[in-house]
Amino acid sequence: MAVTANLDALLDEPYRSLDLKDLVAAPVSALSGVSDEEAQGLSLAFGIDTIGDLAENQFIRAAVAITALAKVIEPEA
Repeated sequence: MAVTANLDALLDEPYRSLDLKDLVAAPVSALSGVSDEEAQGLSLAFGIDTIGDLAENQFIRAAVAITALAKVIEPEA
């Protein structure tokens, strides 16, 4: 079964027609709301140049895991 998702709200217009494999290699600035300057900062600070780099970054993954665990251990009221 094929799965489709509309990612238009998450991406800048030039990247909306790319398939998922190409999006992984797209620059972080392809994400809606991330400027070229902010993407450059991520590159300088963490070596994050692509959407794939962002998803696989050890610091991002640690932050996501800590946040998810905190919500399980101490659910919001």
